[in-house]
Amino acid sequence: MSIEINSIVIGGNLTRDVVVKDIGSGRSVATFTVASNRTYIMNGEKKQEVAFIDVDVWGPMGQNCAKYLHKGSPVVVVGRIKQDTWQAQDGSKRSKLKVLASNVQFLSAGSSGQQGSSTPETDVDSTDFSWEE
Repeated sequence: MSIEINSIVIGGNLTRDVVVKDIGSGRSVATFTVASNRTYIMNGEKKQEVAFIDVDVWGPMGQNCAKYLHKGSPVVVVGRIKQDTWQAQDGSKRSKLKVLASNVQFLSAGSSGQQGSSTPETDVDSTDFSWEE
């Protein structure tokens, strides 16, 4: 039996403004990093750890993110984990995990003063996620 579940939900704040890349053929991808904090108590002392998670948001949903989100904006991202692999200039193999978002929930008012979420306006298929840098 094979289990193929790949789903993630993260919440946190953007560490930088959203960057949109035009990859041709009318397609674009928005990228940002979410800092997700965890506070806990160890030996009576309050501790905090932070995970920095890169997120890709494709198409119209990514354009909405660029329009309404900025450094410090609180968000909840739902998506799946993707591993990018490449060969570095020194010949070593490198890899990095990131989240491909299927939904981004804006947790504070955007520049229009409205609160809401960004959802895809069209169906998303696997070709929307393949591109080379």
